[in-house]
Amino acid sequence: MYDSRLAYAEGQQAAGSAQAELAERVARLAPLDGIHGTAVPALSLSRTSQQTAAMPVLHEPSLCVVVQGRKRAFLNDDVFYYDALNYLVVSVTLPVRGHVIEASPEQPYLGLKLQLDMDQLARLLLELGKQNPGSASAANRGMFVARMGDHLLDAVLRLVRLLDTPEDIAVLGPSIEREIYYRVLRGELGPRLVQMAQGDGSNNRIVRAIAWLKQYYAEPLRIDELAASLHMSPSALHHRFKAVTAVSPLQYQKQLRLHEARRLMFSDGLDCAAAGHQVGYESPSQFSREYRRLFGAPPSLEIARLKQSSLTGASQ
Repeated sequence: MYDSRLAYAEGQQAAGSAQAELAERVARLAPLDGIHGTAVPALSLSRTSQQTAAMPVLHEPSLCVVVQGRKRAFLNDDVFYYDALNYLVVSVTLPVRGHVIEASPEQPYLGLKLQLDMDQLARLLLELGKQNPGSASAANRGMFVARMGDHLLDAVLRLVRLLDTPEDIAVLGPSIEREIYYRVLRGELGPRLVQMAQGDGSNNRIVRAIAWLKQYYAEPLRIDELAASLHMSPSALHHRFKAVTAVSPLQYQKQLRLHEARRLMFSDGLDCAAAGHQVGYESPSQFSREYRRLFGAPPSLEIARLKQSSLTGASQ
């Protein structure tokens, strides 16, 4: 005789066991604080032994799974919490602020991020047939939190297990990643991801607008021309763009410029004036002012702090 209560208890126990194994593996593979690349190109692991300040980042399309601890992300005025029970999906490149809010040396924050290949996702949708976008939120944000299901957790665990047998990754890795995509699409908020990946509809036009802005971020933004290229009116473009990204196209472009300038100063060693000019700023004072507004300090001071933080992390 089938006992539903027993089956539920066994299911909970199995999920707890999978979560414990995932935490043990990530802790072992990421022994020091920081972000760790892996032999699976799209997969990275992270570890943090203390709470962190909210920092602005450009978040590329990805699936973010908290293994231990808790994080909080801000998309303009929207706030997203995620932990071991809830995963985060970012379906388009977004300017966000995020930080770890639950971590300690004894119980460090542990997480993993799987970069999403939206072309691969679109091909999977074609194989599955026409998807019904369902009744996704009116905002249709390009970032959302959903409940972690047992099937998705199992697939994520199997992908991490592959890191112990790197000779298997080339053959088995792509099929497990594909299964992860499938589980997310079939999840409670999968319709939002479907809307971004499908080639028709206003949301996919915003995906194309974002791709254009990322390529031509240093050029003057002419909304009328961009809207015409997408077969949208300027007002419709502005409305849908803000619905997906929580910012206007002009604000989005500004953040792209500032993040690229930060990279040029930190990684390539450019000075403040050269970096600002290269990303499209004609006025050094305007660049410095907007940089400070986003990152909390003038460019030279913020980059110096960033380099010091990098050196401290490397010495741990």
